[in-house]
Amino acid sequence: MLLHIPSVLNRNQLDTVRQLLADANFVDGKLSAGAAAQRVKHNQELDKRAQQMEILNNIVMNCLVQHPVYRAGALPLRVAAPYYARYTPGMEYGDHLDDAIMGTDGVLYRSDVAITIFLNEPDQYDGGELAIRTSFGSNEVKLPAGDAVMYPASSLHRVNRVTRGERLVAVTWLQSLVRDPARRELLYQLNTAREKLLKTAPDAEETAQVNTAYMNLIRMWSDI
Repeated sequence: MLLHIPSVLNRNQLDTVRQLLADANFVDGKLSAGAAAQRVKHNQELDKRAQQMEILNNIVMNCLVQHPVYRAGALPLRVAAPYYARYTPGMEYGDHLDDAIMGTDGVLYRSDVAITIFLNEPDQYDGGELAIRTSFGSNEVKLPAGDAVMYPASSLHRVNRVTRGERLVAVTWLQSLVRDPARRELLYQLNTAREKLLKTAPDAEETAQVNTAYMNLIRMWSDI
């Protein structure tokens, strides 16, 4: 499921994030890449030791994890701290798969879902589309600042070469309660209908039936 998450960050939050990143130290993105990805990764990432990291994470991740579309679509179990990536003219990230198992210091998680949060406006740079391959072909994503896209981490994807300006994004991964992406998509669709029914017809018999089906499917399909 390729899911657009609108308005993760508001204008004031975006301004603060961009100001923090403008004064921060970036390093070669290859330093965080696996052996296969190093060959095709050409970007910069915020130094993990940067003093701005804690403030950035408090803003970005607090907004993301509270977003209702994120919660319904991802069904998160474990969430990673994000990377902050910068692409300037000539930089790109070729076709690659994200590592299946991520984490450090003995805390590991399975990367079921990837999320990219766009931090500057699409007219501020040319190129830089996130191209995600699906069974229906390649989808190129370039969203307004503050919006995010969520997709299965098992998808082959790339970042097209930036030819003008600067592309700024935050990227994170998570382990979902439901491993299978097709099941997550069905649950998201069912929950969308369920929430509408709970608002418009809370006492109807079909509302109770849909709610029961959703809850029991979560129980049946979750990994815990």
